[in-house]
Amino acid sequence: MTDKQFFWGNSVSSMQTEGGWNEDGKSLSVYDIREASEYASDWHFANDNYHHYTEDFDYMQAMGMNMYRFQISWSRVVNDGDGSFNEAGIQYYDRLIDALLARGIEPMICLYHFDMPLHLAEEYNGLMNKHVLDAFIRFGKEMVDRFAEKVKYWISFNEQNLYHQPEAFRISGYLKGDQTTAELYQIAHNVMVAHATICNYIHETTDAKIGGMLAYSEVYPATSQPADILAARKWDEFINFTLLDCYAKGQYSHEMLTFIKNAQIDMHILPGELETIRQMTSDFISFSYYASTTINAAKIPAGTVPNDYLKFGGQKNPYIDATEWGWQIDPLGFRDVLNKLYQRYRLPVFPIENGIGVQEEWDGQNPIQDDYRIEYHQAHIDAMFDAMHEDGVEVLGYLGWGLIDILSSQGDMRKRYGMVYVNRTNHDLKDMQRVPKKSFYWFKDLIAKYQC
Repeated sequence: MTDKQFFWGNSVSSMQTEGGWNEDGKSLSVYDIREASEYASDWHFANDNYHHYTEDFDYMQAMGMNMYRFQISWSRVVNDGDGSFNEAGIQYYDRLIDALLARGIEPMICLYHFDMPLHLAEEYNGLMNKHVLDAFIRFGKEMVDRFAEKVKYWISFNEQNLYHQPEAFRISGYLKGDQTTAELYQIAHNVMVAHATICNYIHETTDAKIGGMLAYSEVYPATSQPADILAARKWDEFINFTLLDCYAKGQYSHEMLTFIKNAQIDMHILPGELETIRQMTSDFISFSYYASTTINAAKIPAGTVPNDYLKFGGQKNPYIDATEWGWQIDPLGFRDVLNKLYQRYRLPVFPIENGIGVQEEWDGQNPIQDDYRIEYHQAHIDAMFDAMHEDGVEVLGYLGWGLIDILSSQGDMRKRYGMVYVNRTNHDLKDMQRVPKKSFYWFKDLIAKYQC
């Protein structure tokens, strides 16, 4: 390791973790009205961290973790997203932060993880609208004012490059429209302006650090055919590098801007917005990494915008294994992503989500023997250390995803990432008992080894 503190920890979102959906003045988010289905829970209770967070933090402390990345629910702290501030909600996060610090766990705040306040989605169509952009900035600045004295690490948007992909319409609060390419780019630009504004505000008013965050899945060309190599490169440029260029250089990719000009796409850029992006500096680059895939140019229809390439051209890699959910396990891809980020931008990099989702059932007595999870994390941590020690990559830490069981991103409690089991199913809350799995003790020993 190095003389610098290395962070080991856990990442979550609010709606997948908290519960307390209608308590202490919380407004509705778009998730709160989603109904349960055969393979998904509703979002009302999650793992009830709202009432169990001290117990969960005790488990994290026992594992030796020294960082917890959590999300502040916009609709919990601002009435309807653009109304008055809800002091009861803000006090909840203040208590949560104090509980972390008391256990020697550094908090990292994420401001938005897809759970748009319902009012802003229904009334304004979410982040398509400049009013919602302004409402987010107001919310974000208030949270910085309230918490930056205690919280020194921040991100604004979870997996921001998803706003450059078709997924943007689901996660931005967009409820009505034709989902056009122009609208996609308007959403992506509004999100970048919001991130840059909060980034600049943090640097102007605090000593806290903030970085951009993206979902980085390695996408290989399916073959050595030049068309596949071109498709993979353009995917990286339009989905990843244009975002990273903003984080590190304050400007969009020139290739993307050329495409915008040629396609006559109106991004609804207002005066001063590009200057806000130009002024931005990043203290680190953070990302999630779970899997890799390949892209086959022959499957992409002519005229498809690069943002949609993977929608049509994605296909499985025959050389690596996959989880039961079809996510392909690729630690070497993780090492390559770490290098892509650091060698190109020379900013510290921070993998803040990594993990494997598996269906598991507890017998009510014995710890779950999740050797597959141990194998997954060990392989990725080994790849990370190779990137650090053999390639010279500066890495701030390693955060697993949902290391105390939470709802999956689709609301499916069957897909478990945790090293601590939470005793509930999609449709039966049971007692929510926390039960360490075999991986809990493995991770505890690993952290102790590297903290010596």
